[in-house]
Amino acid sequence: MSLSTSLRDMVSRTVAAERPTVGQRAGRALLGVGALGYGAAVRVRNAGYTLGLLPAHRLPCRVVCVGNLTVGGTGKTPTVIAVARRLRETGRTVCVLLRGYGRAGTAVEAVSDGRDILRDWRQAGDEAVLLAGSLPGVPVVVGGDRVEAGRLAVGRFGPHTILLDDGFQHRRLHRDVDVVLLDATDPFGGGRLLPLGCLREPVSALRRAHAILVTRTDQAGDLGSLRRRLGECAPGIPVAWTIHQPCRVVDLCSGREGPPESLQGKRVLAVSGIANPDSFHRTLRQLGATPAKVLTFPDHHAFTREDRARMGSEARAAGAEYILTTEKDAVRLGADLPADAPTLALGIEVKIIEGGEALERLLGIPAGEIRRG
Repeated sequence: MSLSTSLRDMVSRTVAAERPTVGQRAGRALLGVGALGYGAAVRVRNAGYTLGLLPAHRLPCRVVCVGNLTVGGTGKTPTVIAVARRLRETGRTVCVLLRGYGRAGTAVEAVSDGRDILRDWRQAGDEAVLLAGSLPGVPVVVGGDRVEAGRLAVGRFGPHTILLDDGFQHRRLHRDVDVVLLDATDPFGGGRLLPLGCLREPVSALRRAHAILVTRTDQAGDLGSLRRRLGECAPGIPVAWTIHQPCRVVDLCSGREGPPESLQGKRVLAVSGIANPDSFHRTLRQLGATPAKVLTFPDHHAFTREDRARMGSEARAAGAEYILTTEKDAVRLGADLPADAPTLALGIEVKIIEGGEALERLLGIPAGEIRRG
């Protein structure tokens, strides 16, 4: 376990403790001070952009941002794939920009030119490689400096629309449309700013959004209170309600695809290294699969030979018919798969179930469901 993972787990235990120890109470106080300082810095920075004191750089094309209010786990990647495909269907040329979390370095570079994947996941990040593989005809560019990444994209690919993946807080790059994703199972990250909670900005930042996309609504309970809260903190901003729908199961050895219903009644070893593993586990149960055991790793985890050996031994011990993972994890698993059980990846698509019309108008997408083709 890495130092960052240990620290994250310690913070989670400190915040969640119902009967905190003296040390945990002191830890909460320190985290609270950190959150106050972080919040003050965020407000000053946002005021700088709002007042025009800090410049926002414009690109000679349309920029649509798909971002978060909280740290990770809302389902941006399948949403970006869905929107990119629909924009392509309407004849627009599209390029995706993202930071490339988990990669070595921060340099601006093309991961895909729309035809070939030019970098592996260690060089580009797992999300970038997944996007590149899922979006033929759509260049993908990574870079710590999204302004420079945008300029490279414009100069090399000349897109009509740039999709900025996870850039709601990256205000140096002007965007024409800001879509903010909220996970219905935990929309406001516990209601606290980093490092005490998971909020990157105060909830009031939603007023900057042009549209809000609520994900995983089928995994949440009563949505009425969330509707009321959004009406209060983001009045007049259109809200679309979506589900993350399983669309296929891929055998990572043969490449063969099957329907997600084929998991009904199967015992599986669930393996994930993503920001929201609980959502993955809930999806498996909704499909009728039985997670005989779950193995969870940190987000963007680089799987080792020892990890793969452990997957195989755990699958045998649990009597699992399959090792089942996510498409993003499959990028990092590579071709060296455990031999003890077939390894499958579950594909997910985004489906709007309510409120899609206003979002489609903002994006310039013809009326109808946003979907993966």
